[in-house]
Amino acid sequence: MKSMSKTASPRVKIIGIVNVTPDSFADGGSFFAFEAALAQADRLIAEGADILDIGGESTRPGSDPVPLAEELRRVIPLITAIRKKSAIPISIDTYKAETARQALAAGANIINDISALRYDSEMTRLVVESGAPVILMHMQGDPKTMQEHPVYEDVVREVGDFFREKVAALTAFGVSKDKIILDPGIGFGKTLSHNLSLLKHLDAFTGLGCRLLLAHSRKRFFGGLTGITEPAERDLPTAVVAALAVAKGISMVRVHNVAATRQALIVTEAIEAAR
Repeated sequence: MKSMSKTASPRVKIIGIVNVTPDSFADGGSFFAFEAALAQADRLIAEGADILDIGGESTRPGSDPVPLAEELRRVIPLITAIRKKSAIPISIDTYKAETARQALAAGANIINDISALRYDSEMTRLVVESGAPVILMHMQGDPKTMQEHPVYEDVVREVGDFFREKVAALTAFGVSKDKIILDPGIGFGKTLSHNLSLLKHLDAFTGLGCRLLLAHSRKRFFGGLTGITEPAERDLPTAVVAALAVAKGISMVRVHNVAATRQALIVTEAIEAAR
């Protein structure tokens, strides 16, 4: 595949997703096999990804946990293979400290924890000792049950309170705010209304002094809005939301289709920069 021109690169960093799972909601397990996953990583790099996010456990609504040994089998060889070919930053998508530890040793750079360090008591220690940047995601409940009855009095305020607590805890351990990335958790224990409120008020979280990540790619709420039932066909609304979120102060987007999102961000940022 011909690499896209780098003459114009968006300010917002693009994280390309590689799901090494047989049951991903977004790609149906298309990249579960090692060679397919490695080819997808190469494709995302060629399309202009700034970071790759490697995950070996599906966290779609209703999903079951994956044993540590199986998660390691899925992700460590892939990270090792990517690192031999490319210096691109790699994020390990896991809530298990041992998986994150081995991933960092294999060449990963960033820890992406959907539990915001709540599921594994060793994860905070690893973040502090490794010095690796960490993505903290908000989630009500757990992947198995999170979409059954999510309830908030004020979703924006409650997610903001959650972030303030987590940032305060990490900075107390000496982690600088530039190493903390906040993800409001679109689709993780949220209804359509909750997701829309968070997207409208993303700028409510920028005052915390940390980078803000939007991880909305191909999520189910797009189907509720557009009627598009196949997740792989939701790249257009994904790119639209990424473009709109630029004005809200996001620093990163995590997406499946890097090329489409990159084009949307380049155009949006050019318009913003025009006189």
